[in-house]
Amino acid sequence: MPNLLKSILGIATLAVSLSFAAPLFSQAAGLPDPGFKIVHGSTALLVTDPQNDFLSPDGVAWGVVGKNVIANDTVKHIDQLFAAAKANNLPVFVSPHYYYKHDHGWKFEGALETLMHKIGMFDRKGALTSEGFEGSGADWLEQYKKYINDGETVVTSPHKVFGPETNDLVLQLRKRGISKVIIAGMSANLCTESHMRELAEQGFEVMVVSDATAAAQLPGLDGYAAALTNFRMIASHVADTKSVVASIRQASTN
Repeated sequence: MPNLLKSILGIATLAVSLSFAAPLFSQAAGLPDPGFKIVHGSTALLVTDPQNDFLSPDGVAWGVVGKNVIANDTVKHIDQLFAAAKANNLPVFVSPHYYYKHDHGWKFEGALETLMHKIGMFDRKGALTSEGFEGSGADWLEQYKKYINDGETVVTSPHKVFGPETNDLVLQLRKRGISKVIIAGMSANLCTESHMRELAEQGFEVMVVSDATAAAQLPGLDGYAAALTNFRMIASHVADTKSVVASIRQASTN
């Protein structure tokens, strides 16, 4: 048997044994799908930026992300992931985005950083005060508070650009013995994708929930389409919320 055929059969056998293993090759791109198995004790749910400025119609970014949030039913799907994780004792981590007064003194910024600072996105009065936080754009979406404020969810220090290089997420995950991360949240091609990339570089096994995120869609700039491409190329697996919730429940009974 040719070595190539042996390798393909070996990979296929491995894929069948994984909870999330889809067909070995994507019909669209011919890419292998390594799969992702939920293992209690080493798997966690990570939600990036579940905040009003992204997910509420009153948020300052709603004008550019709202259409995609509605199309994906993102708010509902993130809620379903939170609920499934909590009901099945899967650790939950939230990586928020906050800007304080001193962050507005930066001497240079990228395009989206400039925009976020200009519109006051994720602004807070300061790192040591909650004044004005309740109900602000930086606050959690109201329906998620019962999950995030339950005393069990790990809320990391804020990331400042897009990825977790500037916060303590990796430390918190490693200190909890987490090596496998299910990623959801906002926004798809910025913070969500940046977290996926950095966690993969840091040696974590990652998967992304495709309909529990959304992105800005502007003329000639489709952030969600860009993110889906990179999710598929970088993550171990990409799945929808229905599949992930079912697998979380199944893993808890094994």
